[in-house]
Amino acid sequence: MNDAALITVGLPIALAVIMFGLGLSLTPGDFRRVAAAPKAVAVALVLQVLVLPLVAFGLVILFDLEPLLAVGVMLLAASPGGTTANLFSHLFRGDVALNVSLTAINSVLAAVTLPLITNLAIDYFEADGSLGLQWAKVLQVIAIVLVPVAIGMAVRHRSGAFAARADKPVRVFSIVVLVLVAAGALFGERENLVGYARDVGLVTGLFCAASLTLGHAGARLLRLSEPQAIACAMEVGIHNTTIALTIALSVLDNTEVAIPAAVYSVTMYVLAPAFGFAITRRRRTGVTAGDTAPGGRS
Repeated sequence: MNDAALITVGLPIALAVIMFGLGLSLTPGDFRRVAAAPKAVAVALVLQVLVLPLVAFGLVILFDLEPLLAVGVMLLAASPGGTTANLFSHLFRGDVALNVSLTAINSVLAAVTLPLITNLAIDYFEADGSLGLQWAKVLQVIAIVLVPVAIGMAVRHRSGAFAARADKPVRVFSIVVLVLVAAGALFGERENLVGYARDVGLVTGLFCAASLTLGHAGARLLRLSEPQAIACAMEVGIHNTTIALTIALSVLDNTEVAIPAAVYSVTMYVLAPAFGFAITRRRRTGVTAGDTAPGGRS
């Protein structure tokens, strides 16, 4: 299989397997759980669907990115959270059940919002005219995002044991695919890599930091619990870059559009743990101070 076939055929298949794995972790109860935590779901979805694209747009304008890179940043901003968010939430004692519900709803919404935001960005930044997501491509995005999730949920309904056995291999596969695709995208543009790192490295880093901070601050502003705030921070701050890379490389057939997602996929593995350690350390420090202060309760 040549490189073109690997991208146009292999990458969508790999993403379909990842989304199938996400489906294996979901039940109808995850969607019904939304009613139990409406504020948490509302803050995360408002940030994800409305606020983050505006933040990304502001950064793109501020740093005056060239059109294709600007489209790539907007595509990244429109991508939903993924299973990596669930992993980081678990590591830092977040509400993982909330993460699972948010990931499920985000993935459904992204099938509509992702093509919409990407097309608006292509039109605004006057990127290549043939780059747009026409209806056939929109349907392709829906197919590779939603259909495997539905199949995975159906399989779990029929065989919970198989879903449990497949969970870890699919998670490992997801990480391997993300690393390989990001490395491939960066290697394919290696001659321009220093320039791209200069152009989008700071933008993606600021976007990641802002996303994590907004997710946590928004949740705390609504007086949600700390585990819920951590879940929101990770869900809003960690995007499913495999979706963004697949759309850029396979659907839009443009490597330059994929660069922001490829750079972000490296950045988030540095900033998300740093953010998690910072907020948990602050929480432990606050508890210790409260315990040792005069009149503090034990």
